[in-house]
Amino acid sequence: MSFRAQLPIVGAVAAGGALGATARYGATLAWPTPAGAFPWTILTVNAAGCALLGVIMVLATETPTPPHPLLRPFIGTGVCGGFTTFSTYALDAQRLLAGGEVPRALLYLAGTAVTALAAVWAGVTAARAAARAVPARRQR
Repeated sequence: MSFRAQLPIVGAVAAGGALGATARYGATLAWPTPAGAFPWTILTVNAAGCALLGVIMVLATETPTPPHPLLRPFIGTGVCGGFTTFSTYALDAQRLLAGGEVPRALLYLAGTAVTALAAVWAGVTAARAAARAVPARRQR
């Protein structure tokens, strides 16, 4: 596929990424993490983004009517990619370690991974349940 043909996809990813990154920044302004404290905001942001990604992947791959072709790059790569953050997660863990908060840092490192996987599972499960419920409503 030529670069020119990819421009709508690049635009969708860029627009979604701007929205996701802005939302993450807004979350850190609304719920700042004090120095040395457990980074609940970034943990929550990453979990929410993973749950949304689970929903989007079900909608994009398992529904009878496929969504618009730019939905997955816009929300999946753009919004979720801009909203979630591995770099801030790693930086938060490093700051906790540098501050001597080893147990808290290890809890954050492991807890984020477990929470993110659980959030994807929850998003997929919820989306599949909702998809099954839609045709049942139409038959009534």
